[in-house]
Amino acid sequence: MQNKRQAQLTVSVRVKAGSRKELIVKKEKRWDISVREPAEENRANHRVREILANEYKISLTSVRIIKGHHSPSKLFAISF
Repeated sequence: MQNKRQAQLTVSVRVKAGSRKELIVKKEKRWDISVREPAEENRANHRVREILANEYKISLTSVRIIKGHHSPSKLFAISF
């Protein structure tokens, strides 16, 4: 049996919660993402995970926060 390896990518994101509309701006070193959801009860983080999963066309479980759970600056791990 062969050992399956997953490719992993890290994405730096600056999140603005509680925005009037969603906006995604991809910069050279990070993404700026504005979401409508508030930064309460993990709702904004969950929405950003959904956006990243949709952008990379992967499942939501393949996107996780590895740094910045309670900060606007976050680091996400994307597994392929």
